[in-house]
Amino acid sequence: MTSDSRSPALYGALFKAFFTGMDPERAHQRVVGGLKWAHRVGAGRALLRLTKPDPALEVEVLGRRWPSPFGLAAGFDKGATAVLPLADLGFGHIEIGTVTARQQPGNPAPRLFRLVEDRALINRMGFNNDGAVQVRRRLDALRAELTDLARRGRYAPVLGVNIGKTKATPLEDAVEDYLSSARELAPVADYLVVNVSSPNTPGLRQLQEIQSLEPLLRRVKEVSREAAGRHVPLLVKIAPDMSDDDADAVAALVEEVGLDGVVATNTTISRTGLQAAPDDVEALGAGGLSGPVLAQRSLELLGRLRSRLPLSTAIISVGGVTSADDVIERLNAGADLVQGYTAFIYQGPLWVQRINSGLRQAVRSGELRLRKETGRA
Repeated sequence: MTSDSRSPALYGALFKAFFTGMDPERAHQRVVGGLKWAHRVGAGRALLRLTKPDPALEVEVLGRRWPSPFGLAAGFDKGATAVLPLADLGFGHIEIGTVTARQQPGNPAPRLFRLVEDRALINRMGFNNDGAVQVRRRLDALRAELTDLARRGRYAPVLGVNIGKTKATPLEDAVEDYLSSARELAPVADYLVVNVSSPNTPGLRQLQEIQSLEPLLRRVKEVSREAAGRHVPLLVKIAPDMSDDDADAVAALVEEVGLDGVVATNTTISRTGLQAAPDDVEALGAGGLSGPVLAQRSLELLGRLRSRLPLSTAIISVGGVTSADDVIERLNAGADLVQGYTAFIYQGPLWVQRINSGLRQAVRSGELRLRKETGRA
């Protein structure tokens, strides 16, 4: 048995011993703290020698080079406090956020729950974050470090920023709320994602309706360019719970507005297909469900969007991704990039390296051909 095959079992034993009985949000904070410590003492640089993506995995998407097509979805690092420690693990990109215009604490705890038998999570975090101004300060400092790494030919992940509506902002003022975040964050983002699909901010998903979504996307696109003084690739993140007809309408709107892409999908409000006892799931209350149970719908929407969007429009596929085979399936189905999150919690820090290793083998065997030069300039 190789060390690579032993690592999931070892992490599984550690997870069971130390984290199963711990509040999931507290466990998350402990893990992030551990990653930061490892980076500070230099362990991250040693780790990166193992985890750095192979050059064979480089792709050109949205007008820039990505070290790997596999990255970390929004939600893990909401405030850009652990980007460099996470980069040590080998992610091709890291999407921070969701960030709102104003600082907010999110929903009351407990608000994050594990469904271990389903390798799933339910969260109703509610966009807890430090606000766009504070996150901008962190990103300004990070930008200098990442630029220096790139200048020296060192590995540096692409950095995306996911923005959402402040909970206290009335729905009728949502556009101005998003524009405030875009002005602050577009100048320091490699790409920007408009999140209108979280189930944890009241009324937010109403913004997915075309009559609300069109003016929002047009204005964010315009303001992002003005604030950054350059084209900032702009994507919209959609829910898995929307109907096929609504997904088709979003695809048409993306083309009409000239958006650079779609992130599909967010978490689901459905509880269908779980192994956990229905009474236990119901007792956990509301929130977005993530994990393998989301994979089929996420894959369906990927195929539907790819058939309706030109190759110049990027699709980032997320939802239920647990293995290299899952990532390969998404890429072969038309995704330009793939993201994961929930499996990271269950499989540990070397999960990324295992996925990149599997992708490298697939590229070398011809099972996977990576797209190049996708996206508007």
